[in-house]
Amino acid sequence: MRFVIIGSGRVGVRTARVLREEGHEATLVERDGDLTRRARADGFTVVRGDGSREGVLEEAGIESADGLGALTDDLNVNFTACLIGRHHGCRTVMRIDEEHREEIYRKYATEVDDVVHPERLGAMAAKNALLGGSIRAIADVAGGLQLVELTVTESAPVKGYTMGELELPADARLLAFGKADDELGLPTPDESVAVGDRLVVLAEFPALEDVRRLLIGEMPTRAVAGGERR
Repeated sequence: MRFVIIGSGRVGVRTARVLREEGHEATLVERDGDLTRRARADGFTVVRGDGSREGVLEEAGIESADGLGALTDDLNVNFTACLIGRHHGCRTVMRIDEEHREEIYRKYATEVDDVVHPERLGAMAAKNALLGGSIRAIADVAGGLQLVELTVTESAPVKGYTMGELELPADARLLAFGKADDELGLPTPDESVAVGDRLVVLAEFPALEDVRRLLIGEMPTRAVAGGERR
């Protein structure tokens, strides 16, 4: 999958690096010269310019991108970039910092596909948000662990299995399970896995992709706002 990342600071570069390690393509957009040179030295393709301008995003390949991560520390740039990304059919993920007021968060959250607080959840959260709404990072845990909530999709290989039949990778543990319309609780062996069910898993970072494939399946090649595809 292809992604455009706005901002090549700490959050942007780390997110792009995680995507690259998982076989995805990421193009960075950065207006600062020093950060641009640093990201290029790390092997990334970087378009120099303002990520809130459509022409710059088009130069970065927004028209064929699957998702856009607006991960600068400038909320206005992030929001504008996401609006442009939605126009081009991208999944949009916007960074919002902890000091922003709750009413601002709520207003912007309705206009984008996902909002991340990188100070709290880190690059893995941004990466998961870009890949799709069926996986949600809850917290990064010391020691390379991440706590995630996954929603079972129609293409999940484990659909129809019981909890007793479910086998996660060795570096992952199931902590909670909830039917689509119920609260999360402790799983019981006879409960079956159906579309819309939610599972909370604690996993080592390298195991997350295998967990995602089991509970979600393959991601669409081109996600469009509103759930449609091109």
